[in-house]
Order: sequence, then structure tokens, then C-alpha cells
Amino acid sequence: MLVLIAVLLWSTGGMFIKLAANLDAYQVTFFRSFLAAVTVLVLTWKDGLRINVFGAVCSAIYATLLFLFVWATKHTTAANAIFLQYTAPIYILILAPFVIGEKFHWRDLVTVIFCLAGMSLFFVGDLSIGDYQGNIAALGSGIFLGLYIMLLRHPKALGMSGTVTVIYGNFLLALLTLPSGIAAFPTATWKDYAAVAFLGVFQIGISYILFIKGVRGGTRPLDASIIGFIEPLLNPVWVFIFVGERPSNWAVLGGVIIIATVVVHTVVQHQTRSARSVASG
Repeated sequence: MLVLIAVLLWSTGGMFIKLAANLDAYQVTFFRSFLAAVTVLVLTWKDGLRINVFGAVCSAIYATLLFLFVWATKHTTAANAIFLQYTAPIYILILAPFVIGEKFHWRDLVTVIFCLAGMSLFFVGDLSIGDYQGNIAALGSGIFLGLYIMLLRHPKALGMSGTVTVIYGNFLLALLTLPSGIAAFPTATWKDYAAVAFLGVFQIGISYILFIKGVRGGTRPLDASIIGFIEPLLNPVWVFIFVGERPSNWAVLGGVIIIATVVVHTVVQHQTRSARSVASG
């Protein structure tokens, strides 16, 4: 449930980024990251702010995935950026047995294939090669997203606060985009500030607190990334409600496939764990 709530908050990102009409992608990134870092710092500082080399690497990975997604969105279509970032479960599926010792299950592969198939239907007729730099950046953001989710469950992460990587990662990204943020002050409106405030406090800050608690509380990295497919699924829903754009029939079909796949996977996973618990008890 914590992961699901986090994903629901993530799904509002596109709508609020559009509402910050006078800010470019780098300016939005600065305000969002700075406010997210402050939010997480205020809410979780009692958990500790000490960070080790492993945590510093995780922070850099986190900042990189956010920056690459911004870069991808700026240099290719939003459809390309979203779809290519959500190849993350594939990398988790391949690397998890080596990085964190997760066992491979064939049902996981089937789930990922069905989710990616459903996702592709959102962009029938729209997914193009575009700018290769943007596409490569989007693929990179997917790789780093997969790595970050896996490393949250790595044994070396148990000795530090899970949210500390979000704090330092966002401060790092805010520092890198500081010049763009300063340049925004003369032209930004109250509507822009309200939009980036929601993005920083809720869409990134609180959502990552909930997501990390969910992953470190027992949700498998692959399961968390599969639930994450709900984020791009809901983006057109918010756009339809608040902007009036109607999703295509292909998008509706893709949404049905994704929801059905996630529900089936979650039910099967729960039944498998319950059966193991009964057997071991």
C-alpha cells in the first residue's frame, strides 16, 4: 500500500509540471529537488543523516536518474521518455539475482512482458526514434531507476536511513541546476510556485519516503517496479480529468492490460508467500 500511494503521487507529476508554464525543465527540476530535499530532511532527520560510501553512490544514482529523465523529456518526446524509463523492471529482472540475490521466477518475466506490451499501446503511432540523445538518456534513466530500487534492498543499505539518499541526491541535483533556478525568479508566478511546491513536497518528497518504507518493509524490488507501471497509466487519466484530453482506444486497452497484469501478479505473489508461510509454520 505504501508503494501504491507513492506511485499515485508520482503520477501527478506531468500535470503539475504543465501547470508551471513559465518554468523550463531545469527550473522545475531545481525547485522540485530543493523542496523535496528539505521536505524529506524535516520529516526524517531523526532517522539519521550519516552516509557512507555506499549511500553516496546510491545518492548519485538517484540524482542521475532524475536528471536523465529531465534531459530525455527535453530532447525527445514525453512518450519516448516515459516508455523507455519504464524498462526498469527488465534490468531488475536481469540484475537482481546478481546484485541482491533475488530468485528468478518465470512468472516475473511474463508479468514484465505483459506490462511492457500494455505500455506500448499507449504510444501506438506516436513512439518514434526522435533525438537519439534523448532516447539514450531515457534508457539510462530506466537503468538507474532499476539500480536504485535494487540497492534499497542491498545488505549494505541496512546500516543507514533509507531516505538519506533522497536527501543528498536531491540537494546534489538542486545544486547542479541552481543557476537555472535563480534565473526563474524574475518571471515565475504564484501558480508556478504552487505547482513546484506540490511537486517537491508531495510528488517527490513524501512519495519517496513512502516508497522506501514500502520497499525496505518487504516489497520486492521487481514488484515495486511493476506497481510503478500505474504511474504512466494514470498520467492520461489526470490529463483527461483536468485538461480534457481523451485517451485513445489503444491507451484504454493498454491500461486494461497493465491493471489486469499487476492485479494477477500481486495476487499470485501473495498466495505464494501465504503458502510458504503456512508450510514453514
